[in-house]
Amino acid sequence: MLSAVRHFVFGAPFPSSWAQAERLAIPLAFVIVSSNALSSVAYAPEEVFIALGASGVQGRLYPLLLAIAIVLLVFIVVLSYEQVVRAYPGGGGAYVVARQNLGNSLGLVAAAGLLVDYVLTVSVSVTAGVASLGSALPFVYEHRVEFSVLFVVAITVINLRGVRESALILALPVYLFLAAFLVMIGAGVLDFVGPGGTAGASPAPAPSAVGGGVGAFSVLRAFAAGCVLLTGLEAISNTVGIFRPPAARNARVTLALLGGLLVALFIGVTLLALHFGVRQTVGEGETLVSKVARSGLGAGSLYYLVLASTMLILLVAANTSFAAFPRLASILARDGYLARPIANLGDRLVYTNGILLLAALSVALIVVFRGTTHLLIPLYAVGVFVGFALTQAGMVVHWWKSRERGWLGALLANGLGAAVTGTVLVVIGVTRFTGGAYIVAIVMALLLGLFTTIRGHYRAVAEALSLEQRPVFPRIARSVVVVPIGGVHRAVLPAIEYARAIGTTVRVVHVAAEEEAARVVEARWNRLGIGIPLTILPSPYRAVVQPLVDYIRDVVRQHPEEYVTVVIPEFVPKRWWQHLLHNQTATLLKIALLYERRVIVVDVPYHLEH
Repeated sequence: MLSAVRHFVFGAPFPSSWAQAERLAIPLAFVIVSSNALSSVAYAPEEVFIALGASGVQGRLYPLLLAIAIVLLVFIVVLSYEQVVRAYPGGGGAYVVARQNLGNSLGLVAAAGLLVDYVLTVSVSVTAGVASLGSALPFVYEHRVEFSVLFVVAITVINLRGVRESALILALPVYLFLAAFLVMIGAGVLDFVGPGGTAGASPAPAPSAVGGGVGAFSVLRAFAAGCVLLTGLEAISNTVGIFRPPAARNARVTLALLGGLLVALFIGVTLLALHFGVRQTVGEGETLVSKVARSGLGAGSLYYLVLASTMLILLVAANTSFAAFPRLASILARDGYLARPIANLGDRLVYTNGILLLAALSVALIVVFRGTTHLLIPLYAVGVFVGFALTQAGMVVHWWKSRERGWLGALLANGLGAAVTGTVLVVIGVTRFTGGAYIVAIVMALLLGLFTTIRGHYRAVAEALSLEQRPVFPRIARSVVVVPIGGVHRAVLPAIEYARAIGTTVRVVHVAAEEEAARVVEARWNRLGIGIPLTILPSPYRAVVQPLVDYIRDVVRQHPEEYVTVVIPEFVPKRWWQHLLHNQTATLLKIALLYERRVIVVDVPYHLEH
């Protein structure tokens, strides 16, 4: 029944031979890998205006200059990652590049930064999408935490159905967003160039002076806020494996297409905000995109189309992380830095455990930060720029060592990328440190400690299981068997017979939580006439498992040269749900005995016919 429900919700399992068929052409792959970056257009300009407005630095000049600077940064990063995909067509992104060229430690730093960023991407995208919907429906904004969690669950289910199916489901929101924003920007351009088009625009205040340290710091902080536009650009280098052959070429084409669209949309929204004199402050119920769309399109159907498409792209944006996070986590797991089950493909040829882990962490962030995008934004982009900087530095080392054809041009491109992204990382770290960047640094440090601990555990396990120094195990000449019983009934008899067959000494034990009940059990046992004495263990505190474990430990100490076998009788109901109607003592006992040395546990099931 559970399998039937799972297949109904997530779809029937795919055979491993279908892996190649699940790869995507550019139009569908674009949906998976670009939605995060595109969605940042919905909040990156807003964060710039909020940062400038909060510092009193306003006017047309500074938002425009910052927009130009961010656009140049986008071009540099796109050009740099073109070289990454070219050199590492198998994917892996920042972790693989940094580890192979800069050393294992810096590779793990890059991986930690990206994992943090992917979790934040889901939280920021979903909460921003709910905020966009809340601009039209205040009820949604009032219950933004609940709606955000609901959307994360929905996206998780979609991704568990497989890469191709998730791309087909999410293609409409992505292309609808592109169409709606291009219409909005086109309408704004017509308003600007048309006769009397600028008459309704609010005059922008004169630029503030930015001569002192406070003003310069404010502008840098606004620049750092706008750099969230670049989050998601690195995802293509981590997900080359989802593209159809030639995968590397298709990934590079998609990256160039994404960069061009990202620049056009970001510049368009920024210029329209300046043209219509839009201002934005923290905590407003209406987003900057909503104000721009209403100013250019009115309050009609096109306005609501922009709001709806913005909400959808923000929700879909989380899908990029659901594609990139599990793949990066699977590589780390295969290298022994995360739990091995994370590396396993699920029924639908996706990394199910990685998807579920990402969903759980994202929901936790949404709840902790009360579903407020602005509270999450200061944590954002720090991790991704750590990955940017280390990737570009690693690529410089790669080209210098390999000296492949065209290496000099590629080295210069990545060298420029390393210098620029490294500088931006410093700016973001300094301007956002007290606003939350220190939290990201702490989390990354904890992740590095986790990686080291897990790696050490796997090494210790490998050494313990190695056959190079094979230990001498005791030969089993005799066997002591303990049979714990909760009562005297049919399910006990097969266990007793099995214990007699394998053991030279058989001990039957019952834990007495109540004296009267224990006397009844003992009387019924004696009437059976099996010939094995029944040991009664008193339990004044009504515990069952612990007295049994203590008794078995005593038996182990009494027989230091032997193994002790515990035979557990257990009846199995006909229906799965009927298990819930019975005590789980047998299961708890098996778990407890798993950690006892020289104890072997055997379960003897008795299947109920009726």
